[in-house]
Amino acid sequence: MDHLRPFHRLPSVLTGDDKNLPTGTIEEMEGGGAQVLPDLGPDADLSYDERVVIDKRLVWKLDRTLIPWLCLLYLMAFLDRTNIGNAKISGLINGLGSNGKGLSTGQYNAALSIFFVSYAIFEPLTNVMLKRFSPRRFIPVIMIFWGTIMTCMGFVKTWPGLMAARWFLGIAEAGLFPGVNYYLSCWYCRDEFGIRAAVFFSAAAVAGSFGGLLAAAIGEMNKIGGFGGWAWIFILEGLLTIIIGFVSFSVVQNFPDEADFLSEQDRARVIYRLKMDKQASAGHEDFSTSYVTAAFKDYKMWLGAIMYMGADMSLYAFALFLPSIVKDMGFTSNKAQLLTVAPYAAAAPLTIAVGYVADRSGQRGLCNLCIAPIGIIGFVILLCVDRNPGVKYFACFLSAMGIYPCISNTISWISNNIEGVYKRGVVLGFVIGWGNLNGIVSSNIFQQEPYKAGYTVLIIYMTVFLWGGSFAMRLLLSRENNLRRKGGRDYWLRGKTEEDISKMGDRRPDFIYTL
Repeated sequence: MDHLRPFHRLPSVLTGDDKNLPTGTIEEMEGGGAQVLPDLGPDADLSYDERVVIDKRLVWKLDRTLIPWLCLLYLMAFLDRTNIGNAKISGLINGLGSNGKGLSTGQYNAALSIFFVSYAIFEPLTNVMLKRFSPRRFIPVIMIFWGTIMTCMGFVKTWPGLMAARWFLGIAEAGLFPGVNYYLSCWYCRDEFGIRAAVFFSAAAVAGSFGGLLAAAIGEMNKIGGFGGWAWIFILEGLLTIIIGFVSFSVVQNFPDEADFLSEQDRARVIYRLKMDKQASAGHEDFSTSYVTAAFKDYKMWLGAIMYMGADMSLYAFALFLPSIVKDMGFTSNKAQLLTVAPYAAAAPLTIAVGYVADRSGQRGLCNLCIAPIGIIGFVILLCVDRNPGVKYFACFLSAMGIYPCISNTISWISNNIEGVYKRGVVLGFVIGWGNLNGIVSSNIFQQEPYKAGYTVLIIYMTVFLWGGSFAMRLLLSRENNLRRKGGRDYWLRGKTEEDISKMGDRRPDFIYTL
């Protein structure tokens, strides 16, 4: 991936003729007094231009080492959790159930729902586990775990067996999405994180496209070895996940202070540039329950959960039921699988573009406020149009394009505004866990064709929670920034030592929130 806006985190006072001043230079200030120029980190003895070149090389090295493999991991995760929608129209409903009667609508929706229960329960814990056990061990282990479960799903014969497999799949996958977003936030500065998170999440859209193509091909294996086409979807995709999981032991990297693909000096550079980005806890941070308490006392966590539930419920409803929605337009099962490819293909580049614009502008809230209405319009069309497959199919494009960019942008926005390694981990775990718990709603709103109730619920979620939550968050953060710039929060520093101030995280008066 081409690196975007990779500049050295030089103190803002180093401009113009000041660029080559040595560390600790005393500069006279207008009106008397003096200020000490901050430490320039491991490259203090180099010129400004030399430091910029080194920084560009460093960020590019991070990008090519971290991002591609993480995208592959999430592609597999999203593929494995949503391929049940493809399996449904490839014979899953008739292939399971007691006495050969097949699954009822209620049983199928329950199998969808139970994944989100275990997924949401375990997500808030996983970021702490990722930090304690290291990404190189934690991520490959959970991948092998969920790949094994996915493979076993191809051998289930009854609805209770499917329910058990989906429950454990939720537990196994719970650590990847919040874990990787948290992990990336520990590597990149705040105005670099959004595009990386967007590229990472775009793998979900690619998974949707790839899943449709793969399901159409695997569906042709129906009856081979005595297994239905739906079973082969689970078996082959699960085996592929297991292989990638084992390879990940040698590919996934640890956090910056322990990453073995960096030299000691490059590790120091990564930590330094994060500290210059007001991430005071960029280096080692010992776990304390006070970080958990601070997270649950922070209104940004709760408002972030509201925004994310509006985006995430819509995401899973779309991903799980798009094959059924397209088939309901009058297409055969195999053609419906293929037609699900294009909407995802349109959503992926827009997701990356929004991440780029949000990083450059620093206006993540406005991006949500502008993009979410696209998805809302798409679902309004699906609700109101009955007999025009072309228009309804076009609405599927709008729906995907309005949902996918808001997922990564919302996560980036929340991450940007939470300082502290463990606090950020807890907040992201809770926000993403709560959003995924709303996958239970996603699993049960499409009961009967033509899915009018489902489209109505989606419109409400995206309008009230995603758009309304984004508006409220931006309003509150803007007000807080104005107070801080005017010195209205400086009294929080009274009586505190430098160490105490460092531990304040995003409550430090000099921490300005991303809008």
